[in-house]
Amino acid sequence: MGTIISYLSGIGYKTGDFFLAPLFFCDMLEKFNSFIEKWMAFVTPACLLTGVLFPDIAKHGVPYVTYAFAFMTFIGALKSRFRDVADVFKRPLPLILMLLILHVLGPVAACGLGHLLFPGNMNYITGMVLEFSVPAAVISLMWVSIYNGNNPLSLSLVILDTILSPFLIPATLKILVGSNIKMDTAGMMKELVFMIALPAVIAMCLNEFSHGKVMETWPKKLAPFSKMCLIFVVTSNSSKVSPYIKHLNGERLAVTTIILVLSASGYAIGWLIAIVTKQNKESTVSMIYGSGMRNISAGAVIAGAYFPAECLFPVMIGTLFQQILAAFYGSLVRRVQMSQCKKEDI
Repeated sequence: MGTIISYLSGIGYKTGDFFLAPLFFCDMLEKFNSFIEKWMAFVTPACLLTGVLFPDIAKHGVPYVTYAFAFMTFIGALKSRFRDVADVFKRPLPLILMLLILHVLGPVAACGLGHLLFPGNMNYITGMVLEFSVPAAVISLMWVSIYNGNNPLSLSLVILDTILSPFLIPATLKILVGSNIKMDTAGMMKELVFMIALPAVIAMCLNEFSHGKVMETWPKKLAPFSKMCLIFVVTSNSSKVSPYIKHLNGERLAVTTIILVLSASGYAIGWLIAIVTKQNKESTVSMIYGSGMRNISAGAVIAGAYFPAECLFPVMIGTLFQQILAAFYGSLVRRVQMSQCKKEDI
């Protein structure tokens, strides 16, 4: 106790003013949250590596992954309101295009390449299809904000895609791989409703009932705990793919390469379609990240719960690249934005 008092005194807290200790704790949480956001491109691969290297420890978190993910979804949806979706539907083309990229082009491309390159391995094919069937990533909102994108558009995509995912994911898997692999469609839908749709709806209802007061205060306070849950989910699920990553062979390296190429293509296709359809600068940024970033953690939870461990390999490999690709495309966006600003100045 004396050590704690001395430390608090040393950083400016008066000895005995222990009612200020919560402020110190909140400050530490804010710094933690800022640190994780800044280094997100390296945090998720580090978590994956930790789970792979220490699977006997990390596997103890697996039974609680669903609950942690539901909490993450709840926190992510705290900035959302039903009216945000309604407003975007006045000009729905960008939203429709992103949904088509996410749930038609992506899964079909993954399935086609899977059958072409791994014709006898339905576990890899299923994992690849699942990787590109999950909804848009909540964390894409952070990247869209950094590069001055269309926040209402990105928010609407995340809300709508999240609510639809309990129906879209099982349907996509059933259509593309359902006849070749056994799966509990009803159980999967229940799991998705519990960990994605229900928390999102509850969060938005809280915003409506509080007339926006919840979204003004709760997201910032709970953001550090969302990052903790992300670290927990990725590390725990990584324990299941430990044998496959530790013993990489040519086939698994090929899977890794395909996941990287398809992931990078999502951003590029979103960018290209935004240019072709003549979207403004803000909507272009939203389409880049909305088409490229996926809720891989959701895919990992579903793969781990309902499919063989080998199906989890393509999904978890995606966590290695997502934040790195987001940062890479962000640097390209920044260069384009700076170039456009120089032209406007001239």
